[in-house]
Amino acid sequence: MAAHRFHRPLLFLLPLLVLAALSAPSDAKLTLNYYNASCPQIHDIISNVVTTKQINNPTTAAGLLRVFFHDCFVSGCDASVLISTNAFNKAERDADINLSLPGDAFDAIIRAKTALELQCPGIVSCSDILAVATRDLVSMLGGPFYSVRLGRKDSLTSTATIVAQNLDRPNASLDRIIAHFASKGFTVRELVALSGAHTVGFSHCNEYADRIFNFNNGGPLAFDPTISPNYAQALQKACANFIKDPTIATFNDIMTPGKFDNMYYKNLLRGMGLLASDQKLATDPRTAPFVKLYAANQSAFFTDFAHAMQKLGVYGVKTGKKGEVRRRCDAFNTLSA
Repeated sequence: MAAHRFHRPLLFLLPLLVLAALSAPSDAKLTLNYYNASCPQIHDIISNVVTTKQINNPTTAAGLLRVFFHDCFVSGCDASVLISTNAFNKAERDADINLSLPGDAFDAIIRAKTALELQCPGIVSCSDILAVATRDLVSMLGGPFYSVRLGRKDSLTSTATIVAQNLDRPNASLDRIIAHFASKGFTVRELVALSGAHTVGFSHCNEYADRIFNFNNGGPLAFDPTISPNYAQALQKACANFIKDPTIATFNDIMTPGKFDNMYYKNLLRGMGLLASDQKLATDPRTAPFVKLYAANQSAFFTDFAHAMQKLGVYGVKTGKKGEVRRRCDAFNTLSA
């Protein structure tokens, strides 16, 4: 997914049996009732923690969506992105494209893990917490509620050097993005559906400055002609001092920034896609039909997004001895004893 604070993939009404067949063999052990006996309170505990966090910090949900994608797409959904760098290893979290991942999202997982350790010590993996918490917050913002199969183990490695090759920048070509998703087993339709995660959250000005300032060397205020002129001028005003203050950011969806809905796609059709990779979806013949479908039919978007998230959530998972249940989410057990 592109770099911004919160972020993006899908399958259309794909039966769970087919999903299981498409996924790696290891996720056959994932089940909906994995913790029924060992930690029956898991869903209530996670929901209570992340709901409180979202109320106090309204950017948490979008941030967690992005963290979830950046975790799963790099080495599978294994919580490797949660590991902190130490003197011996630079972890995924400190790769350049991950430096803007929001602290509130990491804090939400830490809080949920702490609460679960008090009730069910050593039972619930950080990767399962991340998957459930992301689903809960999407639903809390008005998005679809979908089932999450559980039983993931946490990674035993986390290396910054592998991140860049697995995540695309906001200015990447659509050919590259489509090919990248395809290499991981995701369709164009899934790509467009998961991009709808940009209906919440925000992006820093430096991620799209080349679209609104001196576009194609046309002068300081020249902007990408695919952007609505009024929108481009508003962005120029908002980002006027971004070089001096790189923390300046704008909402991905200026119409309903705090609601998970299909406004993202409606905005694309109006020339109001913030990132270059977003706006390209509305004009390319491979992706435009799905943008138009989701703009016109929120139910179709929700259905496809839910299935996409279920598929993403079992991508590259670890089970058995391929992983561990960490005692704390930011360190491997060998370093957190």
